[in-house]
Amino acid sequence: MDKRDVVIPKGMEAYYDQYHFSPGVKDGDHLYCSGVIGIGPDGKAAADPQTQFTQAFESLQGVLAAAGLSFADVVEMTTFHVGLQANLLTFMSVKDRYVKEPYPAWTAIGITELAIPGGLVEIKVIARLRR
Repeated sequence: MDKRDVVIPKGMEAYYDQYHFSPGVKDGDHLYCSGVIGIGPDGKAAADPQTQFTQAFESLQGVLAAAGLSFADVVEMTTFHVGLQANLLTFMSVKDRYVKEPYPAWTAIGITELAIPGGLVEIKVIARLRR
């Protein structure tokens, strides 16, 4: 991999520098985005699920935009949920504000915890690069 393939939006430099991972990586015709948790500027997850899900999609939108893409370019989405059954409808209502038809492939997985205390969802996507 070449460092020119790494996508680091403004404000996410710490992920690369401190935690040693790229928010996004271009490879061939695709952008692979690392999982994004809905955290605020204070680095904490909001107690309100809708706020947290919105923050996650906003962060992910920033990674896509830094690569010149949008949610329209997403071909696959994988989401990891703490409390999948309890929060799925709320998550879907937020997702539908960002992800429009034609819809990408989507897999939702229930898990027990995330890296951020109180985190309810982590979203990762693969998007097709525009050539």
